Amino acid sequence: MADVSQKSGFRALLAGLGCFLVFEVAAYYLLKFATSGLGVSDQFQPENTIVSNWVKTVVFMLLHLILVVVAVLVLSNRLPRHYRGQVMGWFYLSLFTGFLLLIPLFSS
Repeated sequence: MADVSQKSGFRALLAGLGCFLVFEVAAYYLLKFATSGLGVSDQFQPENTIVSNWVKTVVFMLLHLILVVVAVLVLSNRLPRHYRGQVMGWFYLSLFTGFLLLIPLFSS
């Protein structure tokens, strides 16, 4: 039971950060490709484009949430107990990052 109270070292946190960044970049490009047919890229049109872009936003966020939850479930079963304390922190950061990924999604 002593190994439960131990904290992850700096190298483990750095490896977690690297895996987090790779996951988020891969998820962004995968979801960008999956939602490429939705929405209107030109925001400055005379007709209203909010509905189609709203659908793209909701689908992107829902798919991102599904990817993150599946990743957390897989990681919580595969990682040794010593590193499981990091998973929820990366999960919360990934939820926040999902909203930030909307900026490059609609700016390109």
